[in-house]
Amino acid sequence: MEIIKLALRNLARQKKRTFLLGSAIAFGIMIVTVINGFAGAFVDNISENFANLAAGHVFIQGVEKSASGKESDIIRDDALLMQAVKDANIPSKYISKRSSAQASLIFAGHNAQLKVDGVDFSKETFLPERLMFIKGGLEGMKQRDGIIISEPIAKRLNVQPGDRVLVQLRTLTGQQNVGEFSIAGITVDAGIFGSMSGYANKTYMNELLALGPEDYQLLGIYLPSLKGTDAYGKALYEKVKAVAPVFDRDAAKNDQNFIRSFMNQGKTETWTGIKYRVFTLNDMLAQVKQIADALDTASLIILLVLFVIIMVGITNTFRIILYERIREIGTMRSIGMQRGEVRNLFLFEAGFLALGGAVFGLVLAFIVMAAIGGISFSMNSPVFIILKNGHMTFKVDAARMLLNVLIVAALTEFAAFFPSRNAARLDPAVALRTVK
Repeated sequence: MEIIKLALRNLARQKKRTFLLGSAIAFGIMIVTVINGFAGAFVDNISENFANLAAGHVFIQGVEKSASGKESDIIRDDALLMQAVKDANIPSKYISKRSSAQASLIFAGHNAQLKVDGVDFSKETFLPERLMFIKGGLEGMKQRDGIIISEPIAKRLNVQPGDRVLVQLRTLTGQQNVGEFSIAGITVDAGIFGSMSGYANKTYMNELLALGPEDYQLLGIYLPSLKGTDAYGKALYEKVKAVAPVFDRDAAKNDQNFIRSFMNQGKTETWTGIKYRVFTLNDMLAQVKQIADALDTASLIILLVLFVIIMVGITNTFRIILYERIREIGTMRSIGMQRGEVRNLFLFEAGFLALGGAVFGLVLAFIVMAAIGGISFSMNSPVFIILKNGHMTFKVDAARMLLNVLIVAALTEFAAFFPSRNAARLDPAVALRTVK
């Protein structure tokens, strides 16, 4: 206990030096914690925003293959699928049924490529709540050929609500088809994915795609939260597998790009009739998770690099301290303090320095994250897809935070160990005779 008090007193009497070393440690902890916090929220924010755009967390896609080998994405009779959803006990907020196509919109010599989703606006109530209009609105969707596009697409075409645009796309069987859309509304740019999307009435999209009025291509199940997405996806896969042919998820597991391999299975398999794909939002965003993992790895490397540099400073500082306190060490040894106690005194000082710096760094990190989180970004911001309600958010994992602090403490103790050992080995008589 006396050694602890003495270590704290020594740190207090060298305020400037303690502050500088503690600040260096705090800076490293702050930087790493902010990066970890950003990486932690990165996947969640993209997943939530993408789930809103894709209309779900868990999906079923129907693929029909003719005797000639022609594939078509279609779900005709979904009675078995809806029963499977019920049997899997999935707590859905809503279920969407969409038809979609890559299309070209043409207006007055201007052309724009985008993905047009056919939506049943009378049933899919969640999407209208997420659309933020700059011009026009949902009233225009009462026209069967109405379409909602993003501001970048509208600027590229130079169109306004009420303008009629030509649309070119391929039907279910691969034939070129042409139709017209009336611009019902223009929405804010929702980022990378939203700027390339448009929404039309499903009945009209089905006509353009040569689908039946009740047919569609993708069943999306929107969950109350991201939690449990994989578990519900697995449960639904097993239920659908029990009543209908499905694509084997396990066969694509070993591929680095799971979703690409999974989506291409039909091209390598020989079959006729209809088969179903069951996949999740996490499958689609696996590469986003790889980016988050890379950020975590980068933060760890940054932490180690910073503290290798800081370790050099701590080692040199403790060598200076040793030189400055030679006579003090001699006095302590002459009154009976053992070598181990002298060594521990310096190690306690280093430990308290690391702990104080780490705590200060964490406090700074949370202040920085709160300040950044308070900034409201424009809805037209290109980083909108990684934001939550227009704000940057952070999610700090307690275990990772503790690991960072332990790494800092271990490196600081290691940096102080050799000067501390040298201090303990000083001969008391020689130390007392030393003149600085």
